[in-house]
Amino acid sequence: MDIIRLLPDSVANQIAAGEVIQRPASVIKELVENSIDAGAHNIDVSVVDAGRTSIQVIDDGKGMSDTDARLSFERHATSKIQQAEDLFTLHTMGFRGEALASIAAVAQVTLKTRTIDDEVGTELHIEGSNVVSQEPIACPVGSNFTIENLFFNIPARRKFLKSNATEMNNIMQAFERIALVYPDVAFSIRSNGTELLHLNPSNTHQRICDVFGKRINQELVPVETETTLCTIKGYVATPQNAKKKGCHQYFFVNGRYMKHPYFHKAVMSAYDRLIPEGEQVSYFLYLTVNPENIDVNIHPVKTEIKFDNEQAIWQIIMATVRDAIGRYTGATSLDFDQEGKPNIPVFTPDENTIAKAPHIDFNPNYNPFKGATINNSSSRPSAKGWEELFPSPQTSDIKHQPSAINPQPSFTSQLSTLNCQLSLLQQPYKGRYILCEGENGMVIIDQHRASQRVLFERYKQAFEEHNAHTQKVLFPEVIQFPASYSDQLPSTLEELQHLGFDISNLGGGSYSINGVPAGLGGMDATKLVGELVNETIEQGVRASEEVHTILALGLAKRAATPVGEIMSPEDTENLIKQLFECSTQKYTPDGKLILTEIPDDELLKKF
Repeated sequence: MDIIRLLPDSVANQIAAGEVIQRPASVIKELVENSIDAGAHNIDVSVVDAGRTSIQVIDDGKGMSDTDARLSFERHATSKIQQAEDLFTLHTMGFRGEALASIAAVAQVTLKTRTIDDEVGTELHIEGSNVVSQEPIACPVGSNFTIENLFFNIPARRKFLKSNATEMNNIMQAFERIALVYPDVAFSIRSNGTELLHLNPSNTHQRICDVFGKRINQELVPVETETTLCTIKGYVATPQNAKKKGCHQYFFVNGRYMKHPYFHKAVMSAYDRLIPEGEQVSYFLYLTVNPENIDVNIHPVKTEIKFDNEQAIWQIIMATVRDAIGRYTGATSLDFDQEGKPNIPVFTPDENTIAKAPHIDFNPNYNPFKGATINNSSSRPSAKGWEELFPSPQTSDIKHQPSAINPQPSFTSQLSTLNCQLSLLQQPYKGRYILCEGENGMVIIDQHRASQRVLFERYKQAFEEHNAHTQKVLFPEVIQFPASYSDQLPSTLEELQHLGFDISNLGGGSYSINGVPAGLGGMDATKLVGELVNETIEQGVRASEEVHTILALGLAKRAATPVGEIMSPEDTENLIKQLFECSTQKYTPDGKLILTEIPDDELLKKF
């Protein structure tokens, strides 16, 4: 009995759609890229419920005829290529002819479109790959796509969509990736009727500032080079603006966004020894390569691209970024052009010109007080015999006197919670480890991690009780957040205020930091708030308890006693007391070891 059968087209289309349309952001990416290929100058995107309910993309491109509109939803129907050889000379965003067919297979689609040569346009309704209706309609030139009830016929796919905030963040990322590479096109995006971004036509630098805020202008250094293999233009951030979270890192090749970890290493190699380990920098690099030397037909998403000369381009990227950083820092270069310069003879020393070290002769037995007489006062006694009046201190006397220059305090304090005799050094070993004498051996405590645990529980309690104290800053600082944070930002900033931050909304994605939690006055407020917000939003947490934990941990890490800082014995003792008042003493909130004990018998084995 034969068991192999051809799948129905509707089922095959739904399976294929899973590779192209993974979430609402995928729909927006495909539709906006089609608008770009259609020569649009204005593209408007509108979403409801992060794309779950509806997605609308309107453009003023060249539009489609009624026949093309119907045919565009067939699989592998495209106007971008005609033959296989065209895959190696691509100058368009799309080419596979799968996007519209995949969208129509998993959603309810309405298309209104008209070309400039037609007096009326056409309106097409499709549900689950089935054409419901097609009729003439009056509409402007261009295309108007409305996608409703995404994954309505695949409940399992719809169920696995993330929260609206997470999906909206993905939509904004997809939107920004296209907007950054086409600055001459006007873009706008709305969410539930609220405009998030409105981008007017501009140049690349202005578009970056429009998307990520004007403050990023102070961070960027221009990058530009042209070789036979590729042309590189764009901007990189200065080393002073490196940070652990929230960096904007973009690679574009021939007008297409791509992910390339290998080239990312090239950029970071240029910052070697210029930024702290574990920190990143922002960059926006636009590569132009001969289409014949790259392959974009690796995955339907088209973000993975293969290069023929990856190693050579790696070297070019690293050298270009390094040169840009060097020009920014004002590093001096050797000038070998001696034309018109004075001829200074080279000094060649000989035996007669060698300088000798000065020699000083003195009499070690000379004493100015011996035999001295005072001419202007004969009534005064002679200074003879003054040594007997001021005898020199004996070595034995000095030996038992405390030093006044470098005192060596030695004290002990009994800690009932630790139940051990604490013998502190003048400072922790290597500025990090506190040594304690326990009942069964030596206890070693990491000073930095112990401070993390103490501060974490303090900030967590401040969250729960809402009683944190705020320290006003002398000059308020302004911080800018991207539009992709708009959904989650208000709730995150509200939680920060419970920690003691005073943050006010200035509009347009800008916020003023007027105060910080008491005790953090010396920290960079904008960097601190930016990193805390980035960590919270990137992890996509919603429950208030989880948000409290992430914010308290992030703040504790940044406010903890730095490694290598010299603490007084009193401060060290106080830190240990606070540590053993915590709910957990052995591990930090993120699971790192705070203290360990080395038993006496193990120490004896070492000797």
